[in-house]
Amino acid sequence: MNYGFVKVASAIPSLKVADCSYNTQQIESLIVQAEGKGVEIIAFPELCISGYSCQDLFGQQLLLEKCEESLFKLLDFTRSLQIISIVGMPVMVSGMLTNCAVVVQGGKILGVVPKTFLPNYKEFYEQRWFAPSTAVKDTQVHLCAQFVPFGCNLLFHTQKTCFGIEICEDLWAPVPPSSELALKGAEIIFNLSASNELIGKNQYLLSLISQQSARCIAGYVYSSCGFGESTQDVVFAGNALIYENGALLARSKRFCLEEQMVISEIDTERLLTERRHNTTFGENVRLASQLSAVNIQCQTVNPSYTFELTRWINPHPFVPGGQQLNERCEEIFSIQTSALAKRIVHTGARSIVVGISGGLDSTLALLVCVKTMDLLKRPRKEVIGITMPGFGTTDRTYHNAMALMKSLNITIKEISIKEACIRHFLDIGHDLNNHDVTYENCQARERTQILMDVANQCNGFVVGTGDLSELALGWCTYNADHMSMYGVNSSIPKTLVKHLVKWVALTSVDKDSKATLLDIIETPISPELIPADIDGTILQKTEDLVGPYELHDFFLYHFLRLGFRPAKILYLAEQAFIKQTYTETTELGMEVGNYDEEIIKKWLHTFCRRFFTQQFKRSCLPDGPKVGSVSLSPRGDWRMPSDASSADWLADLE
Repeated sequence: MNYGFVKVASAIPSLKVADCSYNTQQIESLIVQAEGKGVEIIAFPELCISGYSCQDLFGQQLLLEKCEESLFKLLDFTRSLQIISIVGMPVMVSGMLTNCAVVVQGGKILGVVPKTFLPNYKEFYEQRWFAPSTAVKDTQVHLCAQFVPFGCNLLFHTQKTCFGIEICEDLWAPVPPSSELALKGAEIIFNLSASNELIGKNQYLLSLISQQSARCIAGYVYSSCGFGESTQDVVFAGNALIYENGALLARSKRFCLEEQMVISEIDTERLLTERRHNTTFGENVRLASQLSAVNIQCQTVNPSYTFELTRWINPHPFVPGGQQLNERCEEIFSIQTSALAKRIVHTGARSIVVGISGGLDSTLALLVCVKTMDLLKRPRKEVIGITMPGFGTTDRTYHNAMALMKSLNITIKEISIKEACIRHFLDIGHDLNNHDVTYENCQARERTQILMDVANQCNGFVVGTGDLSELALGWCTYNADHMSMYGVNSSIPKTLVKHLVKWVALTSVDKDSKATLLDIIETPISPELIPADIDGTILQKTEDLVGPYELHDFFLYHFLRLGFRPAKILYLAEQAFIKQTYTETTELGMEVGNYDEEIIKKWLHTFCRRFFTQQFKRSCLPDGPKVGSVSLSPRGDWRMPSDASSADWLADLE
């Protein structure tokens, strides 16, 4: 006889952010260990299959599919096991994404419990990604080819006990769901959590759990995220806790780098006795109403033909076509100039400083600066353009930079960085003939230092020139061209930069400026950090190193704006750049590159790899206006952990 004892476990598995396969393997390992020790019910942390700190990756269809695939594997793994496992994962229901606990036993899903209270204050942004249980009226969800009960009011009955589930913030509410679950009969509450660590917070958490288990006269099993979650902005210490009617039975070690599991037995007979004796508890017992749903089964459609896509796929999704181009370009410049004007007025800046390289991005930034001064009715001389020739500067870009600044009538400064960089190489012991990343980044950082210091001299601020495509690829030197006081191009993709500069050249500048702008458009894109050849030709061409920007902008749009998986992006890119006819493309005035499948796949692999590894640069971007439907600002459209795994995205591409 077990005398009413129920053996439970709280587990904290090792984890990799956004690596569902790895996470599921760790969960399975702990389930086996718990089964071997006679555990009847085991709980894991919130969103443990995907990782809690995926941020905007929760909007990626691939991640959601990988979560469900992992749940399929977990069902197959537990087919011969009797232990009940409670795991966390995102679940789509009625077009809404919910943060759920999934209860699994013997290869079947017993039920799915959504989170009710979604924190959206201070460091939390859950309402950005998830819908609360109160927004969902369904009482069933189709998951892993099963129709299973869905709701925050589910009670799970075993031969020994009845248990309910709440998730993290639910516990912190004035009236937690566990209170109602206990009144409906739940003797044990399981809480899947992801609570981060702050000074003094842990003691408050322990007090909260202790009081809730006592108030509900229940067992309370709590599991929260630990090592492996992103430490981009917060830290998760991992808490595995088991309480019974206010008393702590078992506790894990905080800030442990290894997986953990604590096991104890909850005396349900004692809990039931306490409830019988407590007349206040009895008076609070009430029933909650339940919603019913109508399920309609549709017949499966099995087409006998091979699927072909007949709709046109835009190769340049960021670039407006036809009659829209002029109107859209004017609107974009209005957004950029209005934003910059506000920043100038707010800061009381007497000048604005911009580095001019003779390339596309700095040209667009300069045009925005000039138009902003015109808008403010201030002299263009308050725009200080600085060209800073280095070891790779060519005559073409140098002369274009000087000619453009002169024709636009701004203040011109020329400051060579060569001597300063040579001095720095001597200081750090770097060979001047070694043209490695140190050689390149030294020049980029020297230029930024000059811009910042001149801005200080002139009581102004530095206007950044980097664009959206470069930010997506991380093609910028950290704390160099990556940094400014205001980035006017930060949400403009490279393909659109080119069209904007061309639009200005054709519509609103003098003859000399027009000629210079058109030549800049035709100049190969390059950071010019490596010396040119003996003929003065640019050797370091960006698109030879990271790939064509028209491909990367296509990838970026479908990845970020639509959340498509790499395999689908590859399929669409093949349609846009290889398979579809170009009648409509030509009519829109588009020039589209010629690529084969292997080239597209190669650069898509590069995009996925760099997008994940370079997030740390985007996590600390300067301010800049959002212009189009896509932005990578960490304060706006895109929040992503800097240490998220790209494994599933790269595997999907293969």
